[in-house]
Formats: sequence, C-alpha cells, structure tokens
Amino acid sequence: MDTSAGVLIAGAIGGVIGAMVTYLWRFDERRQQTVAEPTPVVPHGAELVLSVLSSSAVLVDSSDTVVNASAPAVAMGIVHDNRLEPDELMALVRQVRRDGQVREADVSLQPRRGTTSYVHARVAPLTSRLILVLADDRTREHRVESIRRDFVANVSHELKTPVGALNLLAEAVGEAKDDPEAVVRFSARMHLESDRLTRLVQQIIDLSRLQNDVLSDDATTIKIGELVSEACEHSATDAEHKGIDIVTSVEPDLHVHGDRGQLHAAVSNLVENAVTYSPEGSHVTVTAQRDGEDVRLTVADNGIGIPGDELDRIFERFYRVDPARARATGGTGLGLSIVKHVAASNGGSVEVWSEPGLGSSFTLVLPAFTHDIEDIEEEQA
Repeated sequence: MDTSAGVLIAGAIGGVIGAMVTYLWRFDERRQQTVAEPTPVVPHGAELVLSVLSSSAVLVDSSDTVVNASAPAVAMGIVHDNRLEPDELMALVRQVRRDGQVREADVSLQPRRGTTSYVHARVAPLTSRLILVLADDRTREHRVESIRRDFVANVSHELKTPVGALNLLAEAVGEAKDDPEAVVRFSARMHLESDRLTRLVQQIIDLSRLQNDVLSDDATTIKIGELVSEACEHSATDAEHKGIDIVTSVEPDLHVHGDRGQLHAAVSNLVENAVTYSPEGSHVTVTAQRDGEDVRLTVADNGIGIPGDELDRIFERFYRVDPARARATGGTGLGLSIVKHVAASNGGSVEVWSEPGLGSSFTLVLPAFTHDIEDIEEEQA
C-alpha cells in the first residue's frame, strides 16, 4: 500500500470518529434539555417563611428525616442527628402523614442533663411529602402553674392549722366557762393562734406584691443605721427572753434607695430568724459595711445551721428545714422567700452561708446610694 492510500484511509477513519463524537455530544445535550430538573424537597420560599415564625419549626420528609429545622428547634432539643425527638412527637407526625389531619399535643422532653422541659407541638401536612412541626416552649408556663398549684395547696394547709386551733380553743373556752383559770389560759392560746394567722395572711399579701421584683413607687433614701436599729428592736423582746445578745456594727453614712417598708420587713425577718433558731445565751450579730458600689448587711447567728443539701431550697415558699420546730415557734415558711423578693425588687440579692452546728449568716446585698446629706434630710422630712 502506497503512502497516498494510507493517508486517505487515516483521514476517513478520523472523519468517522469526529462525526461520532459530534453526534454523541449533541445527543447528550438534547437529553439534558429534555429531562426536567427535580423538584426541590423544601418548597421555594418556605425556609424564609419558617424563619420568621415565633414558633420553632421543623420539616420532616416521608422517610422521617428532618430536612429543615430552625435554630430554636435544635436548641430546644426536639431535633437530634436529623431525627425528630421524642418518640411521642414522631408518632404524631406519622399519624398526620396517614390521615392528613392537623394534630396538637403537649410533650415533655427528658434531656440527658438538666431539668425536664415542656413543649406544645402543632403538626400539619405541608406538601404531599413534607410534614410541618411547630413547637412552642411552655416550660416557664408549666413551672408557673406548678408553683401556683403548690402555693394554693400550701396556703390552704397553713391556714387550716391556726383556724382549726382557734375553733377548738373557742369550744374549750365555752366548756370552761366556770373555770376562770382555764378561760385565761385558753384565751392566751387564742391570742397566739390569732397572731399567727394574722402574720401568715400579711406575709401572703406582702409576697403577692413582690412577685414581679419591680421597685416600688414608694422608694426613698434609707439610712442603714436606722433600718438595723428598727429590725433589732423588733426582736428585742424575744431575744431578751432567751438571753440572746444582739450585737450591731454599722458603718456610718450608709444609705440605700428603696422601699422602706419592704427592706424593714426583710431585715426584720433575718434578725427574727436568727433569734428564733439560736440557742439560749448565745448572740446574734448584725453588721453593715460598704463594699465597692454595694452595701452588705449581714445577720449572723450561732444556731443549729442548715445542711448543705437544703441551702438551695430555703428560699422556696413554705419550705422549712425543721418543720416541727418552725411550727412550734410560729414560723410560716414565707420569711426567706420574702427576703429574696425584697432584695430583687430593690436591685440587690441575698447570700447565705451555713454549717450544721456552727450557725448561719444571711447577707443582703444592695446598691449603695450616694447623696448629699442635706438632700437626704429634705427627702425624709
């Protein structure tokens, strides 16, 4: 075969290959143009709408996989590894997928750490493939309702004791009408129970006024020295009966700005508790000093002390470390709760230290108030 023939054959083969490549390229181009683009799983614009909803939003596809979830939903804990939790919520999604009916439910979440949270979920079909889950965190509302129920139950229980005692004592007085000594004795007990009832009702009223932890409209400038003197005088009689010395140490010219009645109640409660839970012949110390921008008012005793596992609960309403002793002394279990709310309402806080057998100290921390003495005297005039 000569050279010219080889060149012709090679050219023919090259032309055929080029034609085939061109044909295949055009065929593939036409095929790509005729195949429709797949419909996205999440409809266009849905993510934007879900992101502005007040509820936490989750989209679940037909394979029970989370395809979209808002950040609050993840933070809430109902989405984990692209799966919806807990199982009760997932079961609700499957029911909606079967019949297309919108459903609502309250679900509790049990985290691996921390406390139980509560979620109100609304589940509805979004498309033929997607289920929409809207969730609202109701933990705070659940806790408030729980506190309200406990408060009502505790108030009812606490009111029964003095009311029942007064009823029995009234019957006893009627039966002992011919025994003057018994009448006097029962009458004295009636006065004690009446005072206890009056105090309980007043503390409930005080506590209800302090619920929002907002500074009172009656706020004024208060001299800490006067506040301490009044609180100590309030418990002077009880301290004298038990032979307890109340020692005070207050820095001069300490002032705070707040509700005088509230702060008087708080400091008086602390001093009264210290006297009540201290042994006879001991002493109670009340100190107040400036600490930077704060005033620290501390009431310390050498009483029975508080176990470490009880410290986190002593500010709860009606909580008593020693219920039998508290009832014997007329304690209502509301004093420390009032102290906590008073501190918060006046821009401060309360700290506690205690050791069983060594005693306790409660410190009321309040913002110090600096003002010209003349202006203070004019304000209090």
